[in-house]
Amino acid sequence: MSLSNPQVADYAFLSGMSDDDYYPDHLVDKGKTILLRLCERIEAERPLDLTALYVLTESATEEFNELEEEFGAAGSEIETVARDVIAVDFHFVAAAYGFAEADIEELVAAREW
Repeated sequence: MSLSNPQVADYAFLSGMSDDDYYPDHLVDKGKTILLRLCERIEAERPLDLTALYVLTESATEEFNELEEEFGAAGSEIETVARDVIAVDFHFVAAAYGFAEADIEELVAAREW
C-alpha cells in the first residue's frame, strides 16, 4: 500500500537516529518500517478519535519494544535521544492525520524503552 498523505510520504522518519552511527542502520530501517506501517494502518482503518488512534500507536510501540532487544544485541539501545526521536515521530504521524492534540506520552504509553 502506498501512502496517500503527502506529509508522511515525504517525511524522513527517525532522521535523528539515521544521522548517528550509534544506531545500526538496519535497525533504524526496521523502526522506519514500523512507523510507515502505522501510517498505512491509520489510512486503512481511519480512526475516528484519539482512543482509536491510541490503539494503533500502542501496537506500533509494542513493535519498538521488540526492536529494543535487537538494538541491545547490536551494542546499541533505545536510550534518551532515540526515545525522543521516536516519540516526536509518533506525534508527527498523529498530527499529519488530524490528531495534533494527541498526547505524545500517550502515543507511546506502552513503551518499555
